Amino acid sequence: MMKSTNAVYTGLPTTIFEVMSRLAIEHQSINLGQGFPDVDGPEDVRRFAADALITGPNQYPPMMGVPELRQAVAASNKRFYGLDVHWKTEVLVTSGATEALSDIIAALIEPGDEVVLIEPLYDCYLPLVKRAGGIPRLVRLTPPEWKLDRDALAAAFSDKTKAILINNPMNPAAKVFSRDELNLIAELCVAFDTYAICDEVYEHIIFDGAPHIPLMTLPGMRERSVRIGSAGKTFSLTGWKVGYVTAAPHLLDPIAKAHQFTTFTTPANLQKAVAFGLGKGDDYYAELSGALAAKRDRLSAGLADLGFAVAPCDGTYFVTADVTPLGLAGDDVELCKRMTIEAGVTAVPVSAFYAGAAPTQFVRFCFSKRDEILDAALERLGQWISTRVKAVA
Repeated sequence: MMKSTNAVYTGLPTTIFEVMSRLAIEHQSINLGQGFPDVDGPEDVRRFAADALITGPNQYPPMMGVPELRQAVAASNKRFYGLDVHWKTEVLVTSGATEALSDIIAALIEPGDEVVLIEPLYDCYLPLVKRAGGIPRLVRLTPPEWKLDRDALAAAFSDKTKAILINNPMNPAAKVFSRDELNLIAELCVAFDTYAICDEVYEHIIFDGAPHIPLMTLPGMRERSVRIGSAGKTFSLTGWKVGYVTAAPHLLDPIAKAHQFTTFTTPANLQKAVAFGLGKGDDYYAELSGALAAKRDRLSAGLADLGFAVAPCDGTYFVTADVTPLGLAGDDVELCKRMTIEAGVTAVPVSAFYAGAAPTQFVRFCFSKRDEILDAALERLGQWISTRVKAVA
């Protein structure tokens, strides 16, 4: 008998995004499940990458990232949040935000350390924490309010707490944490000498004039926070897999070592193009959030007209809807599969973002698609719901 493989990953089910995307392809469904835009980002950024690829060099760039991008990340921290960041000692470029999360967790968490995680959570968080030997302490948010329970959060912290991992703006909840909520998290981090791993990839996709407040900017958090950004989200170029980490030198040093032995580096032409993109004017960032807010409103209004109970969406490019008012049989997983096969529209069950028992009547739609795609999806859903309701009657 052969020896066992790693228990964390052996038998781990395929991510729900991949499962639903495969089903969407099989049934030629409109895929509003997986979170990516259906058009590429700014042409000038893409042309910059193409030119840099041709002119070169195309050898190993510096392990920490090309100076142009690290300087641009530091400048963005100052420009948008008033953070003074030293580009040489406090910025690291990674091959996407997921690699950044893996590096950070590997570098900061040791066996037996407790890590506070807020559910619903992005699917890589839990296995990465467990693989590092960390012990997850889960705090649950429930749709549609997604309210953070102060007492439950405080109870999750102890002298064993090494870190909290917070996604803000939050996927899939589309929640933007308030200043009061962030202040509470900061106070607990300081009181228990805890690191904060801040997944802020949707930092520029916030709606209705609300600001993004990095946890790093709050009292006592500058030296204990690690902030993650993503060119994929900021420039609608998810296939490039360019992420960046901002942290104080004593934290960034071990994170960089983990990165060194993971991907080591990221394509130089893409890094240089992202550096160019980060220098874009305020009009670009306003257009990014404004255009996505319009798509949010378009899809949310259409879903509400069809009978879904649509939850608020303050950021990201996801909207959560309660299927209960439709009167359809089945939980969210079953309904998402049936919706894909029968209606030709794919969503993701929100229960997949919870570690244990979860609400089973909510589904997540991605609205970062062309308007005609959103309209076609709504038309298909309308026909399906009408047919299903008549069948039940």
